Amino acid sequence: MAVRIAPDPETLAPEPRAAFLSDDAIDILAFAADALDQGHAAALVTLVEIRGGAARAIGAQMAVRGDGLYCGYVSGGCTEAAVAADAVIALQKGLDRNLKLGEGSPFFDIVLPCGGGITLAIHVLRDAAVLRLALSALQRRTAARLRYHPGQQVLSFEPGAGTSGWEGESFVRAYRPKQRLLLAGTPLEAGTVARVAAASGYEVVTLERGQTPTPDQLDADTAVALLFHDIDRELPMLDAALAAPVFYIGALGSRRTHVKRCEALRAHGHGDAALARIKAPIGIFDKARDSHALALSVVADIAAARLRLE
Repeated sequence: MAVRIAPDPETLAPEPRAAFLSDDAIDILAFAADALDQGHAAALVTLVEIRGGAARAIGAQMAVRGDGLYCGYVSGGCTEAAVAADAVIALQKGLDRNLKLGEGSPFFDIVLPCGGGITLAIHVLRDAAVLRLALSALQRRTAARLRYHPGQQVLSFEPGAGTSGWEGESFVRAYRPKQRLLLAGTPLEAGTVARVAAASGYEVVTLERGQTPTPDQLDADTAVALLFHDIDRELPMLDAALAAPVFYIGALGSRRTHVKRCEALRAHGHGDAALARIKAPIGIFDKARDSHALALSVVADIAAARLRLE
């Protein structure tokens, strides 16, 4: 009787392919959670070490399904398919594993364009509950952390803010809510800024004439941009923004206009420390002569301020 030898499961790995293109943390966690809920095996891949330079920051992630579908980035796009293939092997074996690429890696044919090296932790997810806790917190616009324990091959949820990195024997991935832009101003400028911000991944809330922001709209992951040519219309919104922990406040107008703006705000009881929070003229360059240049200037300035939080 002939003896049949089972093939090596690593030779049967499906060809990896991107499910969609996104480096948004919420998209990646949701993809992994949905995969598990739909009965697929799934892994979370996290960048846990950088040697030299790297295209992505510590904590960058991918989610990979057992059938080879994946999303997210841990490098510049040149290695993600190879990473997904390794994650599929981990899923087939049911065991976590580390993967080194670039400098210090055993794979001489995988060279990172930046010339450095990275280490990736591939975690085989057991259920979606931990991911759903993080997603629920982010939906409520509160910070969250996922702590990976390599020795136990366990992922746990923690509420609260923090930074991504190693804490003793565990690796913490910190998540912030989606960045929000609260916008008010004349239709042309505000409309153009809104389109550029939305294309850049911001949740955009546009206030109509006469509206003022509510406290729940003004959290630590919100930027406020006022694009009026009328200080009196700005003042109620500036009062609200200055009383909140928003990470950016910007207002349109010249330096001379800003002097008048500050005089009006002082009359409302705001001190120098509060006034120093206002970026005016708004944007990374202050002589934007058309709405498109203004939009690029404003969104880039807000993005730079957001990066300083990380």
